[in-house]
Amino acid sequence: MRHILRWFAIALLAASGAALLPLCCAAFAAEPEVINGIAAIVNGDVITYSQVRELSAPREKLLRSQYSGAELEKGLKEAREAALKDLIDRRLIIQAFQKEKFEIPNHFVEEQVRGIIKESFGGDRNTFIRTLEAQSYSLGEFKQRETERMIVQAMRAKNVKRNPISSPTKVEEYYKKHRAEFTAKERVKLRMIMIPGHADTGQSATQKALAEEVLGQLAGGAEFERMAQSYSEDGTRDVGGDWGWIERKTLAAPLEKVAFNMPVGRISNIIEYGGNYYILKVEEREGGTTRSLAEARPEIEKKLLQEEAQDLQERWIAGLRAKAYIRTF
Repeated sequence: MRHILRWFAIALLAASGAALLPLCCAAFAAEPEVINGIAAIVNGDVITYSQVRELSAPREKLLRSQYSGAELEKGLKEAREAALKDLIDRRLIIQAFQKEKFEIPNHFVEEQVRGIIKESFGGDRNTFIRTLEAQSYSLGEFKQRETERMIVQAMRAKNVKRNPISSPTKVEEYYKKHRAEFTAKERVKLRMIMIPGHADTGQSATQKALAEEVLGQLAGGAEFERMAQSYSEDGTRDVGGDWGWIERKTLAAPLEKVAFNMPVGRISNIIEYGGNYYILKVEEREGGTTRSLAEARPEIEKKLLQEEAQDLQERWIAGLRAKAYIRTF
């Protein structure tokens, strides 16, 4: 029997703090009892419906709070399928561990349990045991679950080996293709006066003349806010035409073009759009700048390494599936 101490050390760190979630949150206690049966067979090992529902319960609870009817049924089906797939993958990993004749040193499991009691129960072992009993767990069953959790994490760490450094070429290619990710959203702080054209009543000429008069007063030093309160007829009239901070795609294209290309403090000419007359003023501007490759490099490298690890993991698991007998019901 062989120990893979390095990988179990990694697994112990990764599992710390997360292991007792079902116990602390009583995630399964509120779920209706499920008639059990075989959900899948993996190389002779059985996965039951109750195991699937146990794993999918937190997701199902969230779905039930957000959806109903056909949409809920679809979500529940997807959640249970994802849970079954995860359980099958875990079983394949544990079988691979057993095939390689690895073992977990007992002190790793004991250390994990002691850490859980200390972090989640204030060091009170009796409270920990009572919590297990309340949710129909024996201490042995809990240790077995923790052992399997550590096996899965350790085997993933062992078999998904990756290059600690991303290729500079790949980093540069990613940066070029995804510049928008590194560009701060451009925003302007805008005020607007909208004077309706009233074309249906034949008042277009009169209304345009009014817009020109307003623009003239603004050019002469009149306060934009007061002019908006007096003449504008959109929903921001009472607040002096203040639209606050807006991003692109907020305004109609002709208005956006002017707003995002106009210098701060400048008042626009009259913009005719949709039969109405608009006058804009940009009070502040921010964003629109793109981080340099040097600034973005650490973030890109991290992302690429995560993607590479995910791809390696999927390929490794796919290899285990390809060699296995798996039947779902």
